[in-house]
Amino acid sequence: MQTLNNKKVAVLLTDGFEEVEFTKPMEALMNSGADVEVIAPKGKKVKSWDHDHWSREYDVDKNLNEVNSDDYNCLMLPGGVMNPDSLRMNDEAVEFVGGFFEKGKPIAAICHAPQLMIETGALTGREMTSYPSLKSDIKNAGARWVDKEVVVDQGLTTSRNPDDIPAFIDKMIEEFAEGKHERQKTI
Repeated sequence: MQTLNNKKVAVLLTDGFEEVEFTKPMEALMNSGADVEVIAPKGKKVKSWDHDHWSREYDVDKNLNEVNSDDYNCLMLPGGVMNPDSLRMNDEAVEFVGGFFEKGKPIAAICHAPQLMIETGALTGREMTSYPSLKSDIKNAGARWVDKEVVVDQGLTTSRNPDDIPAFIDKMIEEFAEGKHERQKTI
């Protein structure tokens, strides 16, 4: 496995994130040597969703109003239905994610997480995947949607669902290790 020593990774989420889409990538990031911070809009804890029921609470390292995309090398966005739907209505969250696109920093998003990225306006011309119910939304945002377990487009790594987590993790680590991608930039 590639090393992410000296890489600072932000994980942005809120209540209702799909638990395994957070825990498995988080474990891989930490095992690769990344310095990972969990960021949420508010509070010291976030509550996960496990397929069809509420599950465990997890610690938050920083609140969204305390951070800036300049503070991090990479961004990981777990999915779940409620999590990205709530975050996409939060201007600070949209601005935070947009900052990664503007600076060409790698982003990894799984399942429903691309809902949040749609709000940044940075998906035009990109190739990506997501949970199938987002196909039309992603196309309407100007991206080309494909049905693959993992898609990488200039530092943007996306996957469809929890079944894709192993492939998602491999590509996320690879892209995060590569660092900035000039063609990822939106400006």
